[in-house]
Amino acid sequence: MLHQYPYALDFKYHHMTSLEAYLQDVQTNYSSITHVYSIGESVEGQELWAVAIGETPMEHRIGIPEVKCIGNIHGNEPVGREILLHLIDYLVTSYGHDKNITRLIGSVRIHILPSMNPDGFEKSTVGKCTGTRGRYNSNQIDLNRNFPDPFGKTASPLEPETEAVIRWIHSEQFVLSASIHGGAIVAAYPYDNNNLGSDNYSRSPDDDVFRYLAKIYSFHHKIMSKGNLCKTKFLNGVTNGAKWYRIKGGMQDYNYVWGQCCELTLELSCCKYPNAAQLPRFWEQNKVPLIFLIQQVHLGLKGRVLDDKGNPISKAIVNIFGRSNLVPYQTNSLGEYYRLLIPGEYVLEVEAEGFDSLNKTVAVFDTINLYSAAVYDFVLSRSK
Repeated sequence: MLHQYPYALDFKYHHMTSLEAYLQDVQTNYSSITHVYSIGESVEGQELWAVAIGETPMEHRIGIPEVKCIGNIHGNEPVGREILLHLIDYLVTSYGHDKNITRLIGSVRIHILPSMNPDGFEKSTVGKCTGTRGRYNSNQIDLNRNFPDPFGKTASPLEPETEAVIRWIHSEQFVLSASIHGGAIVAAYPYDNNNLGSDNYSRSPDDDVFRYLAKIYSFHHKIMSKGNLCKTKFLNGVTNGAKWYRIKGGMQDYNYVWGQCCELTLELSCCKYPNAAQLPRFWEQNKVPLIFLIQQVHLGLKGRVLDDKGNPISKAIVNIFGRSNLVPYQTNSLGEYYRLLIPGEYVLEVEAEGFDSLNKTVAVFDTINLYSAAVYDFVLSRSK
């Protein structure tokens, strides 16, 4: 059960009792825009608490994209856990007072999972900058190597935490995501794996979008774009995952290929588990880029695919000519699609079983400040 938390959020590492209490306090005091829920349990039975923030926090609204942020996938990298708690605090306390945050919360539903690996966190040691103590879950499995992989079979069975996140990914049509780690300062993007068996650039069909998103984060971060931090050099503070080092079973690639969700991996501290005295600095470095990244969910196109009677067509394929995704983008049960695209001209190819296909050339403009992607609805006629 969640318990009442009577104090303001401070800069410390919040263990499960205080994390639960804070989230209950948020839901109690900001009930009109927050919904606290569990996506599942860890190996040891700890709840994986998430909070949804939006003007309809308990349900999806047509045309309102979904974003998620995940912290502490590695238990000994808890800076993201605390940054995400402060992001929750910043969003709910700014709503109704800050014009930009109010418009953001009115135009997107933001889901935040502060800790994917609470068991590992409890086994970790504060001040330990390297090593693997607490990295894994209680079955000694690296959760960021445990997802189905588009380039080969994942070795170990799915862990409870992994299964919970997979269910979560498919329960909403997430458009944009961030996974927060520690041990470097860089924004990494798909693919994390490739067919080459070596650390080479692994280009996805949406490589231009991912590079744009990564640079948005890096350039708004106070130091990330310097690119020469933590004894590792990254041009502009960004990198393709596989070019940095190739991994199999990563959450980032799973999100992109099977979840239709563009996820970045954000490494935010050289030390994996720094002393709590450094947390205010990390929050100040990442507050602005996190907000800018969430706003990018309004980049590109969105709309619905309907039949000639106005009924939604689910599982319609919405393809961008020249971008062959490993798994085609499909509409949800409401006929919605969301495609992140940088400004330019594109040809959309829309098709569904039992309907005539439709091609349309569309223009994408910079609509971030409008808090809405460009809207293109499609009406398909039944095949004769």
